[in-house]
Amino acid sequence: MNKVILMGRLTRDPDVRYSQSDNTLAVARYTLAVDRRSSKKDANEQNADFISIVAFGKSGEFAEKYLRKGMKICVSGRIQTGSYTNKDGQKVYTTDVVAEDQEFAESKNASQGGAPMGGSGSAGGGDKIGSDEDFMSFENGTESTLPF
Repeated sequence: MNKVILMGRLTRDPDVRYSQSDNTLAVARYTLAVDRRSSKKDANEQNADFISIVAFGKSGEFAEKYLRKGMKICVSGRIQTGSYTNKDGQKVYTTDVVAEDQEFAESKNASQGGAPMGGSGSAGGGDKIGSDEDFMSFENGTESTLPF
């Protein structure tokens, strides 16, 4: 079974290109910084892995429209390896995660520097979970074009 689930932050806005075939296909590429669990002795060090993600079709269009640098998202998909020969004649090996599902992992307010949903974790903290300002607004009529 080839299944990957990652949660992290985008290191940059997605780079989206469209295929030049009869059936135009969006191909979005971005890098996800995923925190690495560390042992107690390394608790003060922040380690992350930088994972290359590629999203095709509707998922690529979704990435182009809604994903931005710094956003925390959850991606599920599969690992895909490949290789090509670069212009210097050297063989280059690649490893990407092909995104099958992309979800927001925090509210819009939290990704812009505000408090995360749920506040500090204490009961009755006074945060309004699910208020209108916590969620991204969509244009009218886009519900049918969303991939979820």
